[in-house]
Amino acid sequence: MDQEVKVSLSGHPYQVSIDARDHRWLADEPTEVGGGDTGPQPGELFLSSLAACTAITVKMYANRKKWPLEDVFIELGFNKAAKPDPLTTVIDMEVHVTGNLSEEQRARLLEIAHSCPIHKILSNPIIVNTKAV
Repeated sequence: MDQEVKVSLSGHPYQVSIDARDHRWLADEPTEVGGGDTGPQPGELFLSSLAACTAITVKMYANRKKWPLEDVFIELGFNKAAKPDPLTTVIDMEVHVTGNLSEEQRARLLEIAHSCPIHKILSNPIIVNTKAV
């Protein structure tokens, strides 16, 4: 595997420990569904991957171009009301950039936002090979 994440659940009802390389963090469910709310929900972690990848990709591109991008701020969420059918997921994402950028540079950075590796993964078919061991 190119990148590996390990998750274990034990002790708390829905709290999971997530390990990747030398990093560890938690995920959990909110108390209203029986969790302890000790970490983000899995959907929030999913959205954070897309947002983090997008911000990093935009910043890397601006750095390569030596553009005066100062900050990137991304807001995103699942939009259940916009779902055209039960099998489609709609994510609304707003990319805010600050800096002394031209309108052309801002437009290009928005195009580049769609080029992040996580966005590319989500825009193509995904196969998840699952086995019980």
